[in-house]
Amino acid sequence: MAIRTGLFALVMVGAVGGSLAIAAPASAAVSTTPNPAPTFNGTVYATAYAGETAYVGGDFTIATFNGRSYTRNRLAAFDVRTGALRAWAPSADARVRAIAVSGTAVYVGGAFGYVSGARRDSLARLDAGTGAVHSFKHSLSGQPYSLSAANGRLYAGGNISSVDGQARSRLAAFSLSTGALDGGWRPNADSTVEAVTATTDRVYVGGKFGAVNGTSQARLAAVHPSSGALDTGFRARPADVVHGLAVNGSAVYAAHGGPGGRVVAYGLDGTSRWNLTMDGDPQAVTVLDGVVYFGGHFDNVCRSARTGYQGECLDGKSRRVKLGAADTGSGTLLSWTANGNGSEGVFAMAVHTSLRKVAAGGAFTAINGSLRERFVQFG
Repeated sequence: MAIRTGLFALVMVGAVGGSLAIAAPASAAVSTTPNPAPTFNGTVYATAYAGETAYVGGDFTIATFNGRSYTRNRLAAFDVRTGALRAWAPSADARVRAIAVSGTAVYVGGAFGYVSGARRDSLARLDAGTGAVHSFKHSLSGQPYSLSAANGRLYAGGNISSVDGQARSRLAAFSLSTGALDGGWRPNADSTVEAVTATTDRVYVGGKFGAVNGTSQARLAAVHPSSGALDTGFRARPADVVHGLAVNGSAVYAAHGGPGGRVVAYGLDGTSRWNLTMDGDPQAVTVLDGVVYFGGHFDNVCRSARTGYQGECLDGKSRRVKLGAADTGSGTLLSWTANGNGSEGVFAMAVHTSLRKVAAGGAFTAINGSLRERFVQFG
């Protein structure tokens, strides 16, 4: 955990009936003033950083920067330092929902059938510099909701039921070197997987499922990165759907739906360390320098875990509209305030570790009252 100065925790977070500890901004928290970045005319569902480029995907057809508009059909890229749009402009014919970058490859998943005129069934590999469509090509039944590249593989989770005619149950993997479907990695989930995050020794999966590989392991699980076997050393037991996941060296952070919604920190054995409760679902979560950033369609963080009808906070609340931040170690809510607007809120978040940037995309059109349509970068 990053060292913090000037923080005073009132009580532990997450205890029913307790008060919510609120801290001054941690020394590691990024500024709440938006950096220069493009905005978009449709919802952003995915974003990822690589080098000095940020990649963005969603439902948009126009990107705007410095008062000028540019055609960008559901995919775009920009310079992380200046915010200027790159010439990178592959064109997808329907929603892009997931992005993962590995080396010179940008993998995208979603509802599309064509990318830049080439037939690509819900999954494509693009050149990170030129945007050219790679020969990587598969036929999918269902769509990827989340992608993660690690361990020489591209991991995909969603509502997938087959790849190239071979049965798959919501999860699949592909070789990063050859593009081939991995025949040995075949974990199965019994319902939709919404989030996939890979580390060197585990692939964490979250979603709506109740079982993995035929074993009861509801909504959050870990599987082996090469065999797909269920990792029984991680035994989280969440009651609610997982919309998003982030991992650092010692914890797994999950964005849960439910009555209201929660961000929960789990130890690497699956035990719950702390949780924050909101009056709406968090839908994305990411971690940078001892701070957990989360986004969704909430308007408040509750002062206890007790919620009522439609998730309203019963024991008081702290105003955090669509975005919030907490200390990774204690779950203490930080005073970092980057309020969004609208009803749907934030769907995607990413961090750039070395440049200390935090990105959020979604359906909002303003941040802290200033126009910022559907995408924002802080740092």
